[in-house]
Amino acid sequence: MSGKLEGSAIFLVILMVLFITSQIANASTAYNVGDSDGWTLGVSNWPNGKNFKAGDVLVFKYPKGVHNVVIVNKANYDNCNASGKTLTSGNDRITLKKGDAYFICGIAGHCDGGQKIAVTAN
Repeated sequence: MSGKLEGSAIFLVILMVLFITSQIANASTAYNVGDSDGWTLGVSNWPNGKNFKAGDVLVFKYPKGVHNVVIVNKANYDNCNASGKTLTSGNDRITLKKGDAYFICGIAGHCDGGQKIAVTAN
């Protein structure tokens, strides 16, 4: 009888290890856009080399009233057309969905100055 109990205990331990490992692998990451500089002019290359996944959070930190974040489609991103949902808190958090996402600053001249990012979440 003790052999069956030992086998059951080992099986449960293996299941718990697999569950914990899957939770760690699926944990989301919060990214401060622009790192210590924040959401500012010239940030367009910031996503390079980063591997985003669905569920990750982009945090846009900027002086309220100086910048904003506009969620746009690819055409509006390419043309710096600030047509989309606009966020203005200065500490905006956006959870990524799988696929491409585009963000620009809607203040005149800022997008053309490189205050825009495109990210792909897997």
